[in-house]
Amino acid sequence: MRGFLASSIGVTCAAALALPLTPPAVAATARPVPAAEAATTERPAPRAGTPTTTDRRASEPYAPGSTQSLPLEPLTRDRATPSAPGTTEQGLPQRDVRRFSLVGVVWDDPDVPLHGRVQIRTRAAGSGTWSGWQAVETHTADHGADPGTRESTTDRVRGATAPLWVGESDGVELRVTPEPDGPEADPAHGTGAHDLPAAPELPSGLRLELVDPGGQAQDAPLAGPPGGSARTTELNAETSAATAVTEAAAAAAADASAVNAELASFGATEIAELSRAETEREYHALNADVLTEHFLGAKPYIGPRPRIVTRRGWGADEGLREPGFRYTKKVKAAFVHHTASGSNYRCSQSPSLIRSIYRYHVKSMGWRDVGYNFLIDKCGKVYEGRAGGVAKPVLGAHTRGFNSNSMGIAVLGSYDATKPSSAAVRAIARLTAWKLGLHGANPRGKTYLKSGGGNLYRKGSKVRLNVISGHRDGFQTACPGRRLYGKLGSARSQAARYQGR
Repeated sequence: MRGFLASSIGVTCAAALALPLTPPAVAATARPVPAAEAATTERPAPRAGTPTTTDRRASEPYAPGSTQSLPLEPLTRDRATPSAPGTTEQGLPQRDVRRFSLVGVVWDDPDVPLHGRVQIRTRAAGSGTWSGWQAVETHTADHGADPGTRESTTDRVRGATAPLWVGESDGVELRVTPEPDGPEADPAHGTGAHDLPAAPELPSGLRLELVDPGGQAQDAPLAGPPGGSARTTELNAETSAATAVTEAAAAAAADASAVNAELASFGATEIAELSRAETEREYHALNADVLTEHFLGAKPYIGPRPRIVTRRGWGADEGLREPGFRYTKKVKAAFVHHTASGSNYRCSQSPSLIRSIYRYHVKSMGWRDVGYNFLIDKCGKVYEGRAGGVAKPVLGAHTRGFNSNSMGIAVLGSYDATKPSSAAVRAIARLTAWKLGLHGANPRGKTYLKSGGGNLYRKGSKVRLNVISGHRDGFQTACPGRRLYGKLGSARSQAARYQGR
């Protein structure tokens, strides 16, 4: 086991694809950072309202795969619409914008919650047809890196709503209405608007993020051309900088591919599924250096490896994320999420949706990479999430307080009122049977995790959880939605059967 999980990420591939690629010197470029090195630091002083914050959130120049970041402004409420005293609504009047497909709202301080209702309507690109008002989920701290870790305390991190997939659009209108929390906010508990408690102020630095997913990037080279440094000296400073950025992105893409080289050829867009017998043979071959003769003869409880679309397969721009990888010790539990991005997408759009979520997590929310270790669409296809190797214990940012020794699986869509597909539930079972099996975990069992701090458990407390848990088991949140949470018992039973238990 240890030999497999701690194997070098500088592995060269046994059989390279017939692609116009230059194999990378991965050992020199990939620099994994152990989870233990995630330093605990104090958060910088609040950045609200500073010119630096405003400048940093400026929109990127338009290109396929970019973000428009628009500051919100006060809105004049319709007098016919009842509101709590002191409400100051913010938003954006109806306007034309560059094309986008996913939206979200961010603000300066991630520790400040947004108490209110966020609603948006969009115009389908080229059609002139406006949607009705759609609600954006205003979750704040339930996803993300554990409190006090390096990833959670950089000055890039922002508070944010969930992202919402709206499809290709070129017009937008937004309103954010502050509302008190709790049952006392319900008008039924009073006799009129004057009985309502005053709504809290909205957080500072509110901006609307409009994300264009861009196209597939899997045909991009994985490494710079030979002799690139000599050629660079002949270029002017601007071109040199652009070349350096391109080469850095190519090197990062090479690193992200090479960490899966034990399972697939370098540059592969998919990791092929295996039968259970094939998975067991692969497991023993990868762990032969640490397994004793007794264990080599034993039959491991491990499910068949599912087919997994790699980051290259869904078109990740590896230049967006921070370089290097971070790992935890092992995978004792899996937390199931939904992305809360709406279920109104076609499965052919899943790569675009994942690219959008990835860009939103990194560019808008300030995380080092996409937060989830894996994503699953409603057709049951499994996608690699945070970079570092699908078989390795990659440290994610999915369940605040319980990212260590766990993995996060997000089903694309919203599943509070919508029933998840049987294909998606089956994919959860297959993925967990394989990945948890690599670490000897029983999908129907219980385990203990140490809390890194959250709103349910104090930092340092040992918490007994299902090996396959919902996000709400580790943090007070509605995620993964009532209907998906209700299917986790079925997923546990299926996963155990896949493992041969």
